[in-house]
Amino acid sequence: MFFGREPKRDLIKEMFEVGAHFGYAKSRRHPSTMPYILGKKSGTEIFDLEKIAKKLEEAKEFIAKVAKEGKQLLLVAGKPEARGLIRDIAEKIEMPFVAGRWIGGTLTNFEQIRKRINRLIELTDQRDKGLLGKYTKKERLLIDREIVKLEEAFGGIVNMTKKPGAIFIVDTDKEKNARDEALKTGVPIIGLCSTDCDITTIKYPIPANDSSVKSISYFTAEIANSYKDNKDQKSAKPNPK
Repeated sequence: MFFGREPKRDLIKEMFEVGAHFGYAKSRRHPSTMPYILGKKSGTEIFDLEKIAKKLEEAKEFIAKVAKEGKQLLLVAGKPEARGLIRDIAEKIEMPFVAGRWIGGTLTNFEQIRKRINRLIELTDQRDKGLLGKYTKKERLLIDREIVKLEEAFGGIVNMTKKPGAIFIVDTDKEKNARDEALKTGVPIIGLCSTDCDITTIKYPIPANDSSVKSISYFTAEIANSYKDNKDQKSAKPNPK
């Protein structure tokens, strides 16, 4: 499902098959998602797939531009059903990711965050080169523990050296800290947002199912595909003589 789809596609059918149209109960609806709701079935509100397709295409056009400009895409998902696939897809396109708890200041105080990342790189490099032998057994144990902690917190953003060109967030209300930091720092947000999300501040919302693995995987891959394809096109251009 990830790369190499045929050019001619039926987006509506694809989204239907992954359950992208399922929202939540009406009682959980945020008013901002109302224009994208077609109706309800068995108490569950249903998204209008034609409108989702338009929003998806808008997001893909934007992320293609980001890729062509050589800017990075940061992928974020904290919910358990999304962490593994976010990590896998981000690694395939060699982009930074946060698959778990968002560390405060990742965008708003990146200079300090980068110092912690550099510490992780330094310690890992020393360990891999066998340079920790000069320390006592207790000191090496403490260093190993520090590496594990730093890896858990910052391992996904080691290759993020500056503010990304865009951030893709699965469930922008659940990941409100990432959303708010992106807004404060002016990083454009592509958000996969179910009926309970406030999409008024999201530049490129994709109103769709953000809780099923199939739906999350589908939309994350769509954005990643668009980024990778356009990044590859940029890299393939011959250098001017």
